[in-house]
Amino acid sequence: MQEKGHKILFVSRNKEMSHRLLNLYNIPFIDRGKGRDGKIGRLIYLAYADLKLIQISLKFKPDLFLNFLHPYPSQVAKLLGIPSLVFSDTEHASLHHKLTVPFATKVFTPSCYSIDLGEKQIRFNSFMELSYLHPKYFTPNPEILKLLNVNILDKFVIVRFVSWNAVHDMGHSGITLENKKRAVLELSKFAKVFISSEGELPEDLEKYRIRIPFDKIHDALYYSSLLFGESGTMASEAAMLGTPSIFINSNRLGYLDEQEHKYGLVSNFRASKEDQEKAINRAIEILREDRGKERYNKLREELLINCADTTQFMVNEVLKYEQ
Repeated sequence: MQEKGHKILFVSRNKEMSHRLLNLYNIPFIDRGKGRDGKIGRLIYLAYADLKLIQISLKFKPDLFLNFLHPYPSQVAKLLGIPSLVFSDTEHASLHHKLTVPFATKVFTPSCYSIDLGEKQIRFNSFMELSYLHPKYFTPNPEILKLLNVNILDKFVIVRFVSWNAVHDMGHSGITLENKKRAVLELSKFAKVFISSEGELPEDLEKYRIRIPFDKIHDALYYSSLLFGESGTMASEAAMLGTPSIFINSNRLGYLDEQEHKYGLVSNFRASKEDQEKAINRAIEILREDRGKERYNKLREELLINCADTTQFMVNEVLKYEQ
């Protein structure tokens, strides 16, 4: 967009990796704080964020708002009479839907999205993760293997645990602590194990924590033999890179269902005790496969052929408002 002469202003909450990535890539942004916990705290933050965005907008004078299912820019855009384009791929983010969709101009979702959001919804044949992991934009760096102290023929697994602090995670669950320990123990019999965790780990699991620069996780995912964990985003990222993934979560996600049933790149499991057991067994089956990585790379090629370039799709939609 900038190469086409457009001005872009980023407004970002200090959440997870957002600010660290923006700073790493020298992208200027305005900080809108850390957010609040609890129902009352979130309500107060909603008013604060809306007011801050109004102040920013009156100064910057944007022609269009673009966001990933956040209520604040859509609400402010509606108030100021400016188009608001929203992207979403998370069906269970029901509160965000209620606070965002009524104010948005258009809501774009992957074609496999399992919820009908009404006349504003536009489905596109791709996945959000291809906006940055499509081969046009991402080239894996083999130097990651040195950082992990593995070679190209070694099997290694990335295990991902989430913190369950997101609004859309309320009331949902993943892997029990007992099964986290068991999964790591069983998988380590077949491959080297690295844990990526949003929170603290028990002492006996801390030694498995992956220790690489935070922006190199996708390089590690590309060369890994398996992604095992609770993160829907990372499960999909692995699939985009040709790495099979095991997703254990009480939530169901349309994009992961499609990546399982249409492409065979993801195995989805509920958070029940029985399903957690099945997930560990499925992970072992994958690690035991001969030439499994080669097979999954072919499945990835099929996915890339069938899917649109998400970034180009986004740019095309934005430029419809150029006049």
